Amino acid sequence: MRILILTNKIPYPPRDGGSIATLNMLQGLHAAGNHITCLSMNTSKHYFPVERIPAALRKKIRFIGVACDNRIKPWHLVLNLLFSREPYIAQRYHIRAYGEKLSELLSEETFDIIQLEGPYLGYYIPIIKTLSRAPVSLRAHNVEHLIWKKKAGNDSSLLKRWYFRNMASRLEKFELTVIDQTDCLVPISPLDATYFRERGYQQPLITIPAGFILDAYPQTPLPSKATLFFIGALDWMPNQEGLLWFVEKVFNQLVAELPQIEFHVAGRNAPDHIIRKLSHESIVFHGEIENAVLFMQSYRIMVAPLFTGSGIRIKILEGMGLGRPVVTTPVGIAGIPAENNREVVVADNPEDFKYQLIKLLLNDEEANRLVRHARALIKENFDTFGLSSRLNQFFKTEV
Repeated sequence: MRILILTNKIPYPPRDGGSIATLNMLQGLHAAGNHITCLSMNTSKHYFPVERIPAALRKKIRFIGVACDNRIKPWHLVLNLLFSREPYIAQRYHIRAYGEKLSELLSEETFDIIQLEGPYLGYYIPIIKTLSRAPVSLRAHNVEHLIWKKKAGNDSSLLKRWYFRNMASRLEKFELTVIDQTDCLVPISPLDATYFRERGYQQPLITIPAGFILDAYPQTPLPSKATLFFIGALDWMPNQEGLLWFVEKVFNQLVAELPQIEFHVAGRNAPDHIIRKLSHESIVFHGEIENAVLFMQSYRIMVAPLFTGSGIRIKILEGMGLGRPVVTTPVGIAGIPAENNREVVVADNPEDFKYQLIKLLLNDEEANRLVRHARALIKENFDTFGLSSRLNQFFKTEV
């Protein structure tokens, strides 16, 4: 099959969860015998020259980048809030240059499937329906509006709560409108799949989680030093919220009991207020890093405190695949078929979070037991090539 994938950023380098999920799927669909074209917005925030993508990867997948300016513009945000019912976070991806390139591509070539990586590409469905007979698939990495709805419930500021609720309401209408225009749906989480079915989606649907090429995640021995790490995009609200909770509610108590402990934090685009919160003699802030695998291999335990979100947390899966014990919250493990105290440790309050971390820092046998089960779970459930074969068969028989 000839498959066209639309993305709102170049899925290279694969440093964040969305890029990892998209790039591995592209490679898996190629390995299943398909011809893959990836048409990406090359945004000012995530700009990456297509010619710098490794040649071996470009031989397998055709990447086309379109320069797009989707920066947040305060005046546009105000006008949107006052005079529009569309969510501004989505409207920023409605870009003429991208639509023109898509029109040009569909006028010149025929595709068997066109897949949108997320609902913000829904603005381009009318172009697709006008110029192509290909079924439209939507890969839902999250239920976007639920993230904003949960954030509204967690924030202490009245003004922020109002804005987040307003955005959640707009996003819900937008997201469901986009979904109704698709021919099939590919959520990455069983919980999200259930949500869409309960909201009345009747078209073909298959749950395909983010996949991994396990050879890229070699398992190394656990470091003996008392070190923790957090890794995630720090311009994403759920990561900011979880990291601040951990620093403020858990880490100071940990230092009191284990003065030698170190906490290493990595993530791009950290706001100034986050950087200030990380100013601590036992915390090392690395900023954006070149190699996430090497970073995670360098420290003993992953902390992943999340209270808002949907979909699946890719970084947690990476940590499990690399053989690092993971301590997370119930939201962090949502969508991952792991059991508490078998493949991961789940804690939902500061005292328990601290206790579980101390146990894993001081008990090699317990830490290595978690690691063995976690690696086996990743191998069984998240192999890119097996998942892409399922998706390929779904496209051939159900769409």
